Amino acid sequence: MKAIVQDRFGPPDILRLADIDRPEPGAGQVLVRVHAAALNPYDWHMMRGDPYAARLTAGMGLTRPKSRVAGLDAAGRVEAVGAGVRGLRPGDEVLGFCTGAFAEYATTTPDLLVPKPAHLTFEQAAAVPVAAVTALRGIQTVGRVRAGQRVLVNGAGGGVGTFAVQIAASLDAEVTGVCSARNTDLVRSLGAAHVVDYTREDFTGARARYDVILDNVGNHSLSRLRRALTPTGTLVGNAGGSPGRVFGAMGATLRLLAAGAVARQRLRVILPAVPSGPAQEDLRAVVALLGSGRLTPVVGRTYPLAEAAAGVRRVEGGHARGKVVLTVR
Repeated sequence: MKAIVQDRFGPPDILRLADIDRPEPGAGQVLVRVHAAALNPYDWHMMRGDPYAARLTAGMGLTRPKSRVAGLDAAGRVEAVGAGVRGLRPGDEVLGFCTGAFAEYATTTPDLLVPKPAHLTFEQAAAVPVAAVTALRGIQTVGRVRAGQRVLVNGAGGGVGTFAVQIAASLDAEVTGVCSARNTDLVRSLGAAHVVDYTREDFTGARARYDVILDNVGNHSLSRLRRALTPTGTLVGNAGGSPGRVFGAMGATLRLLAAGAVARQRLRVILPAVPSGPAQEDLRAVVALLGSGRLTPVVGRTYPLAEAAAGVRRVEGGHARGKVVLTVR
């Protein structure tokens, strides 16, 4: 099968299209024929081995990638199921977390898949898992957003941000989206009552105060973000980081948690959704929002599988509109 592989850590140029053996589902596994796979910041962190401290974890690898094929978000059809799998059969259209999604086929487990809504294209469906579940956890699970609250989403035009604006609006919150000028109309169309063009205005210096801030960017100091909160407001930091840093977002995360231990304001951190925890429960909650029409994936750009390096480069640049998706045919 065709797959995007990497044999060492480095920039997008190390990614190459290759023929490798098709995986076979073991007991309790599902083989998915991938039709589309979305790109996430998680992917370029894994590609570069960044931050360095993360190489000590089991999933990344110390000197070279543990997994030659990257990718987590996938949408496609069930090709085969292993022994003991119930509720799925070949031909079923699914979306979910599939490690090694940048390939024609990938294996996963049934608990990481949900049925694909019929009205979504495979490209739209692939955009859902990591970004939508991260947004759901940031707005609803951790942020505890309620009707009538003032909610600000920093990075509202990106993958997580476009989902977060819609989820907060579906909870009847008054949403402010912070984005670039080219995304203001998009963010308004997603349900934001107010839009701030960050190239012209710094929301942390304005007079407005927010009950909940979801920060997907990390371009403001903790003190300035807290200044934009109400005295008992909640700041939710979406952990990220930049290539070349030893600890990436880990240092900022620890500072946020330490400050939260003594502040009246709630200071919390969410990690990007990966295949762990209540993944299927969150996926089903997201699919319910998709089915009700309250949530729509925003796919800003698609690339063929062979041009995965260009797609990763676009996501790594930090200014992608909505989600970037690879089409796999």
